[in-house]
Amino acid sequence: MEEPAPLVSIPEAPVPDHGKAEWFRGADGATLRAATFFPAGPARGSVVLSPGRSEPLEKYFEVVDDLLARDFAVLLHDWRGQGLSARALPDRLKGHARGFKTFVSDYEALLDAFETRMPKPWIAVSHSMGGCLTTLALAQGETRFAAAVLSAPMLGLNTAGVPPWLARPLAFVMSRVGLAGEYVQTPYDPLTQTFQGDGLTHDETRYDRYQAQLRAHPEIALGGMTWGWADFAISACAWLRRSKSVEAIAIPVIILGAELDNRVLNADSESIARRIPKGRYVEVPGAFHEILVETDARRALFWQAFDETVDPIAAREPLISPNVSD
Repeated sequence: MEEPAPLVSIPEAPVPDHGKAEWFRGADGATLRAATFFPAGPARGSVVLSPGRSEPLEKYFEVVDDLLARDFAVLLHDWRGQGLSARALPDRLKGHARGFKTFVSDYEALLDAFETRMPKPWIAVSHSMGGCLTTLALAQGETRFAAAVLSAPMLGLNTAGVPPWLARPLAFVMSRVGLAGEYVQTPYDPLTQTFQGDGLTHDETRYDRYQAQLRAHPEIALGGMTWGWADFAISACAWLRRSKSVEAIAIPVIILGAELDNRVLNADSESIARRIPKGRYVEVPGAFHEILVETDARRALFWQAFDETVDPIAAREPLISPNVSD
């Protein structure tokens, strides 16, 4: 029997129709949160929607509505360490991780827990860190998806002026000399971040909506990254760059890069897209990192790419039945 979990709702971002959250168990027994949403009529299939670093599932309510309008069921989840899923450290604001294997195992546990309830075919949609972890799962043998659409995936990390040859050993050492749980940079309060300072989207209304969610329910907020998280992220990207398993991903994978991204490296995303047999890279002109929270015109390019990828796999019902007598 499913154990209900809360969903945060505010006037600017109400819970989509028929949304229901529940707890499930991660690979090591950690308590993690997921939510399901179903269209009013028959579902074309299901989208497994995976947020990026620091993002609670509530941030994606608009994306859920977009998918429901396309007649997809949606499974949306909080990664461990963020949202209302179990946090790794007593200080809830620290964005921490202990390698990528646990994340991938959690993802498998999520799919196992909801497999019988989510209609096929399955489409993976994920952003940033979620895109990295989805790609890792696919490269390591996850075969239940029919396609994947990745928004600005973290396949190469912008190390903010620290050269890559130094960033990786630095994060490795710092996370193993008793400093794994310490902040990489000066800690910040996510409730006081500003639209101009973050540089994540050109859409101030959507940015303010998310900040309103955090202010209304600070327990879903997350702050800066620790050395442990940095070590996880750099190591995960390095694994994908060197692993031949990426070339064995058999499904269509479209990677959308943001032209003005200052969080992840588009060159690495484009390189990995070329290595996937049915991979494709598309860059969204003028977009900052958070393509799905961008302006309407930039978001429309994401949805155009999504529809082009999934319509051949999960056909839309015709609006008018064909006349078989013609």
